[in-house]
Amino acid sequence: MTSTAPVIEIRDLHKSYGPLEVIKGVSIAAQRGQVVSLIGSSGSGKSTLLRCCNLLEDSQSGDVFFEGEPVKWTGSGLRRHPSDRAQVVRFRTNLAMVFQQFNLWAHMTILQNVMEAPVTVLGQPAADVEKRARMLLDKVGIGDKADNWPAQLSGGQQQRAAIARALCMEPKALLFDEPTSALDPELQQEVVKVIKDLAGEHRTMILVTHDMRLASDVSDHVVFLHQGKIEEQGPPEGLFGAPKTDRLRQFLSATMTV
Repeated sequence: MTSTAPVIEIRDLHKSYGPLEVIKGVSIAAQRGQVVSLIGSSGSGKSTLLRCCNLLEDSQSGDVFFEGEPVKWTGSGLRRHPSDRAQVVRFRTNLAMVFQQFNLWAHMTILQNVMEAPVTVLGQPAADVEKRARMLLDKVGIGDKADNWPAQLSGGQQQRAAIARALCMEPKALLFDEPTSALDPELQQEVVKVIKDLAGEHRTMILVTHDMRLASDVSDHVVFLHQGKIEEQGPPEGLFGAPKTDRLRQFLSATMTV
């Protein structure tokens, strides 16, 4: 392990659901401070790949590394799974995930949602966590909603609370799974602004998105997946400005709006 190793790296990953192979030998890496976006049609494997990064899905072959440290596996094929539970917890703690549907706990206030994992999982003092949580809620623009219940917030506000919750773990990287797709266009922009601000702080992020403008604006590297394989990848100006493959040109013509 070296300090120059990517924060998260996947090498030659294969993932199947029974006989259906959905990831077919994909390799990606996010260096420290880099934003990597995964784009592609629904069913191309983007979200599954992201969940494999965070070990929420077991893969059948290939390697997953966090800061150069490989995941330890046991078994093979469809029976393969991580063998070191403590390692999995440590990796997930450092790779905070923001989901499409917010996943806030309805029985907790927004402040309690943000504080829960650092206090219960990391064992940090509640007073210290509360101070950080309130600062993060201010950062994402909903500091005045700390004592509200999730149901009292708009979708955009709930997603910003979910981002604050992820940040409160002080992770090494943030993983976003379609963070704006469940929102109305007006509310999407609230979340887009927060993500752009985080990219401006040079936070390491892997972003699955259907929002091509967001991917173009924040990414250092873009990966276009098609049918479980990397069809094309590179800097955003190349992929969006001069796509090399017919499949990417077709995808962008269907998804990019003036």
